[in-house]
Amino acid sequence: MKINRIGGVIAAASKKDAEPLLQIGTIPIIKRIVISFQQAGIFPIVVVTGTQEEEVKYQLSSYGVIFIPNEDYEQPELFDSVKIGLQYLLGKCDRIVFTPVNVPMFTPDTLNHLLASEGDIIVPSCRNQGGHPIVLSEDVVPQIISYPGKGGLRSFISSMGGRRTLVPVNDPGIHMTVRDCSQLEACLAKHNQALLHPTVQLSLQKESVFFNTRIKLLLYLILDTHSVRSACDRMALSYGKAWDMLNKLEAEAGYPMVERKHGGRRGGNTTLTPKGLQFLRNWLLLEDKVFRFTQNEFSTLFHDSGIFT
Repeated sequence: MKINRIGGVIAAASKKDAEPLLQIGTIPIIKRIVISFQQAGIFPIVVVTGTQEEEVKYQLSSYGVIFIPNEDYEQPELFDSVKIGLQYLLGKCDRIVFTPVNVPMFTPDTLNHLLASEGDIIVPSCRNQGGHPIVLSEDVVPQIISYPGKGGLRSFISSMGGRRTLVPVNDPGIHMTVRDCSQLEACLAKHNQALLHPTVQLSLQKESVFFNTRIKLLLYLILDTHSVRSACDRMALSYGKAWDMLNKLEAEAGYPMVERKHGGRRGGNTTLTPKGLQFLRNWLLLEDKVFRFTQNEFSTLFHDSGIFT
């Protein structure tokens, strides 16, 4: 079921090659990518985990991302993680942004420029060299998932010929990798300036907050998995805490958000009530409107006026 326009996949599984917790500046590179994705209004964001999985979950547990494990992370191909992430988002979004975790320095402006471009496969290009992130339309996702050829995603994109669109960008960060940390450190100040953005955390409260980004993700995952326990596994949340959050939400809202079905040959399951689903959809629309208004106003009042350059 589609519930948002643009989703994201970050491949961070490979024990051999991925370094999700490498710190550049004061934060690990995986946080840097998540922040860039969020600045472009991307939801949901899927992190394909493997190496250092528990620490990655700990670092991102409050960032509203979904964790999907690559069980074969000891010897995985990057393309395996790509497929895992795309498979999860298949049918949920109109477009999907993909990047490996080891390319953390592209800017949010570059990502927004790519998302403003049309095509099935949008690839950024700087100094005649392609890079990441890559924007994929929902039409090509099934073909990527079923692609049997060698050479991974790069080979698939090459095979697509006219469906690939190269978009020129003035951003060398699209092809900077962790293999050259000195290069990443050299562009840190510029990248941090690009990350400058207003943060608006929407919540609902009466005497205290009873709905926020974390509970939003919990509802989304319950809708997807039909299981509170599975939802908890995918967002690094304890089962007991999840039910505390849901019970408080329902008490404050005055109606049931989730429907619990027990027993039967197939076991019990939990999903959103029709009113709970409408609540979630409306909240996502509200978030999107507030996000776009805030970004536009911030740009006008702070960038265009020269307060921030």
